Amino acid sequence: MATTSSMFMYSLTIQPPTSVTQAILGQFAGTKEQQIVTASGSRLTIHRPDPTQGKITTILSQDVFGIIRTLAAFRLAGSNKGSDSGRITIIEYVPAHNRFNRLHLETFGKSGVRRVIPGQYLAVDPKGRACLIASAEKNKLVYVLNRNAQAELTISSPLEAHKPQTLVFALVGLDVGYENPVFAVLEVDYTECDQDPTGQAFEEVEKSLVYYELDLGLNHVVRKWSDPVDRTANMLLQVPGGGDGPSGVLVCGLDNITYRHSNQEAFRVPIPRRRGATENPERKRCIVAGVMHKMRGAFFFLLQSEDGDLFKVTIDMVEDDNGQPTGEVKKLKIKYFDTVPIASNLCILKSGFLFVASETGNHHFYQFEKLGDDDNETEYDSDSFPADPTEPYTPVYFHPRAAENVNLVESIDSMNPQLDCKVANLTDEDAPQIYSICGSGARSSFRMLKHGLEVSDIVDSELPSVPAAVWTTKITRNDEFDAYIVLSFDNGTLVLSIGETVEEVTDTGFLSSASTLAVQQLGKDALIQ
Repeated sequence: MATTSSMFMYSLTIQPPTSVTQAILGQFAGTKEQQIVTASGSRLTIHRPDPTQGKITTILSQDVFGIIRTLAAFRLAGSNKGSDSGRITIIEYVPAHNRFNRLHLETFGKSGVRRVIPGQYLAVDPKGRACLIASAEKNKLVYVLNRNAQAELTISSPLEAHKPQTLVFALVGLDVGYENPVFAVLEVDYTECDQDPTGQAFEEVEKSLVYYELDLGLNHVVRKWSDPVDRTANMLLQVPGGGDGPSGVLVCGLDNITYRHSNQEAFRVPIPRRRGATENPERKRCIVAGVMHKMRGAFFFLLQSEDGDLFKVTIDMVEDDNGQPTGEVKKLKIKYFDTVPIASNLCILKSGFLFVASETGNHHFYQFEKLGDDDNETEYDSDSFPADPTEPYTPVYFHPRAAENVNLVESIDSMNPQLDCKVANLTDEDAPQIYSICGSGARSSFRMLKHGLEVSDIVDSELPSVPAAVWTTKITRNDEFDAYIVLSFDNGTLVLSIGETVEEVTDTGFLSSASTLAVQQLGKDALIQ
């Protein structure tokens, strides 16, 4: 566009993307009710789950005109967002105006999804005091979050925690209570690999779990602890700390899950493999999604393998003489839970629901029937398996089955991935339709898209027969909304009141034994039939 031009182009997609790249849970409206925030390409959407009806409704959807790479919620106010614009944004949801309010917008690098520009990974301290953003290689930035005298959220200048020639695979904030914030990172240092033409150094390279501590007193970041982990490790999950648990992380690798912390021993369990006539008993699985859920006095993890199988992981702690947990880990336990579609993210709500943001096909909203504590599934613990990732062990198996612990209550439409589509007018309507095939594997679907606005059913009421005419009317001239729906039949008239529900009323003054020719409001507060 010429610099002298005063015209700016503004474009919006008619059909927003339905693929969810990330979903987070939080109390963004300032109440005890939880909401789900999802990122779909450049669109940020906030959903309200309704526990009574078992449905999810969209409150607000906002296009940010940039690729949202990562999301994280924190307790001070609102949520963090990193995008491809080389910026970190802190936004809060304003329920009174139903909109997102931008609190801070900090620029830290060039635009675009780049290898050494932070934004690929984002983690927040559980107490909301700091956040760390990292690139796929080398660079890490820590921002301190605080409040000023006017109780407004402030963000510090970035503190650097760079380490050259280092690849990052996963990042999570540790739950350390109110001690200095600590972030756990899965890293590989490839310095020697780069300088070794024989390839020997690459074969021997180690993947490390590294703790970065933010010293709030001295206002700098130090590399606190580092230890080698399984070379196939691909995911970290935060373990509750403080008074809720032992702190630390779960390190998920190929065919195994390990509990690690700087002041605890390692505990490892295998990922159970499927047993069946069509299954390869030698195939190893890895974890692709996981969620930790805290309850009163307890917590558990739901981890999902690449087959869609959910496994419940729990941690037993050593107890003192009074039967209270000491914070020292005793063993790690795993058992098969259920099978759901493969997810990009899992969210467990306090109201007893599970939101599965599916990688392909429709997203699912499940209700927990039970927590799998008293079923017949075999539970495996770390006492039977070596903690050293290089030592072999005997694999364990389970039989997959239909879901017993969760019950599907709603399916949310998604066309991801769309593999092919054709435009044709097969129904001879005014506008042609779009026919497409979506999904993958057994969750594939054939869909027809039509031009128009979607109509949602609010109330569905049975009628005795087909009415000859329908009217809606207010009771007084000053009413904002209609109060009655009047239905005329051949042998009578039916009056329905409009409110939270639509139901029949008989004390309106309308004659119900005869057919109605017309209904009209008369004067300030009169109705004529």
